[in-house]
Amino acid sequence: MQSVTTIFKIGNGPSSSHTMGPSRAAEIYKGKHPDCDHFKVELFGSLAATGKGHLTDTAILNSLLPAKVDFVWKPELCLPRHPNAMRFSSLLTGGEEFDPWIVYSIGGGSLADESGVMGIPLPVYDLADMNQLLDWCRDKGRHMWELVEETEGSAIMDYLEEVWKVMQEALLRGLEEEGVLPGGLGIPRKAPSYYVKSLGYTDSVKKRTQLFSYALAVAEENAAGGKIVTAPTCGSCGVLPAVLYYLKQYHGFNRKRIIRALETAGIIGAIVKQNASISGAEVGCQGEIGTACAMASGATVQLFGGSPAQIEYAAEMGLEHHLGLTCDPVAGLVQVPCIERNAFAASRALDADAYAILSDGTHRISFDKVVRTMLKTGHDLPALYRETSTGGLALD
Repeated sequence: MQSVTTIFKIGNGPSSSHTMGPSRAAEIYKGKHPDCDHFKVELFGSLAATGKGHLTDTAILNSLLPAKVDFVWKPELCLPRHPNAMRFSSLLTGGEEFDPWIVYSIGGGSLADESGVMGIPLPVYDLADMNQLLDWCRDKGRHMWELVEETEGSAIMDYLEEVWKVMQEALLRGLEEEGVLPGGLGIPRKAPSYYVKSLGYTDSVKKRTQLFSYALAVAEENAAGGKIVTAPTCGSCGVLPAVLYYLKQYHGFNRKRIIRALETAGIIGAIVKQNASISGAEVGCQGEIGTACAMASGATVQLFGGSPAQIEYAAEMGLEHHLGLTCDPVAGLVQVPCIERNAFAASRALDADAYAILSDGTHRISFDKVVRTMLKTGHDLPALYRETSTGGLALD
């Protein structure tokens, strides 16, 4: 299983698979052909169907500048390995294509080509699923976050310090920024007004309203192309920071405990990515928002002193209760219904925490079974519900 750094990537929105991944692929290809002044880029499947709304072409163009780029959009054609496929070619003087390269944006900003996942030559963790992680915790008498530090060393703590810093900066920016989000839908930012309205409430209503405002703030920053952290994707980037910031504000958890919670959240996300998918184009929004909710649910239980079994239970509920969630963004933008889903998933994560903490962690359906079910459910969804904007809420 791969490093938790594959779950937490720092970059600009609005989409990890449609913006971050293609931008990185273009940079890699340009590095192979630094003197080329004319490229051809073919986009397939979901990348072609919603690429313009996700700024895919803009991200690629910026990475290939100052060269000229010819884009070819093929939304009706999905390559076998993944719905998010690209084909880069260098164009010679006579228009002939040279050194074509097919690459896939597989979710969370990660890339793969015919040789496998790029940039990560070997798995970091020996374990493969949640059951093995629980066995490790039980045998060692230790917590999930301790395995992360033992496996990835002190460097992971330094990296997560930066992750937490960027998460908070995005949240605080989002609480201040006002106006209409780009893209043509005329969607106004809501985070500032939600936060201001929260100040007029008391007790639980105030807390829940502020939680909503935190999630909206990060998700709106992402929609505007701001700097955020995938958790595990751009489209679901508001859930975990909203929950952790809420817990910091209202329960006084310090930086060290928040970093440990991020470690636990990261390994939960890595398990999903290893055994299913976090790509909306492959499994629908259940893979994005569902995984984000599972990560936030498990992290919250850990902060409140829950056992590994209770953490697993909360993560299981966070994912289970998003099973079947479609990815049907209106106009191909990461705005409707994406932003609102971040707020509701953050709220659901706190509910999963409360439910799991009240239990002893014993339950019938395991996290691993829900992960497998999520993958099968995603593959069973028609393509129009997997980030193509050709069905569901995306239709007028």
